Amino acid sequence: MKLKYLASLMALTLTNVAIAEDKTWQASSELGAIITSGNTETTTFKFGANAKHDLGQWTNEYKLNALYKEDEVTLESGLKETQRTNEKYGAAIQANYNLREKHSHLFVGLTHDSDYFGAYRHETVLSGGYGFRLIDESDMTLSVDFGPGYKYFQYSEKNKDVFKDGRPKAGERDDEWIALAKADFSWTISDNAKFTQGFKVESGSTNTKSISETALLTKINGSLQMKVGFNVTHNSEVDAEKVNTDTETVLTLVYSF
Repeated sequence: MKLKYLASLMALTLTNVAIAEDKTWQASSELGAIITSGNTETTTFKFGANAKHDLGQWTNEYKLNALYKEDEVTLESGLKETQRTNEKYGAAIQANYNLREKHSHLFVGLTHDSDYFGAYRHETVLSGGYGFRLIDESDMTLSVDFGPGYKYFQYSEKNKDVFKDGRPKAGERDDEWIALAKADFSWTISDNAKFTQGFKVESGSTNTKSISETALLTKINGSLQMKVGFNVTHNSEVDAEKVNTDTETVLTLVYSF
């Protein structure tokens, strides 16, 4: 099972290498793995890929991410067993149509997240709107997007809440219109260090989801970087057995093309 996931991640990385040979592409892949054995056994794999395709009038952005974790847990019988404790995948694509007005664009985006242990099992969002760049310096940028969106989602199978008509929400699918806003900040501190901060809010009638992604990248050589990141996901409405806020501390190697 572990080899299968690792092989899939390496295949995606090689795909990034292929598309990056075209100079209109900018791409990077990140991979992290933690495997411990002895008194405690854990296995964690994290993968991410980002690509941007500049076509002049259009700029397209693509993102992939995956996280898989296994932990050794002690059962009520006292025996130890290795169980999957976290598994989630995400994909996003956004097409930006650059306007004649400097540093502004119209966008349409599609995201999908699948989380086996999160507040929601599946979430798919189609959105569109207007974006612009507030800061555009050689070492610092700040971009903002906002607009309406449509979310189609599935409740966790362990959700114990019910709809107004009395039906259980567990495993059921629902949809709603949302308002979406996001900001992306990048600061090149030096030739060897870069700080990034991303923030996104999706607000609807059933839930408001906020995502913060903070990262510091330090260069190892020309193309290889080490990334230390801290991610926070907050859902305003979750079922009784879930917490509202999930955090994730990551350490990965990033290869840029």
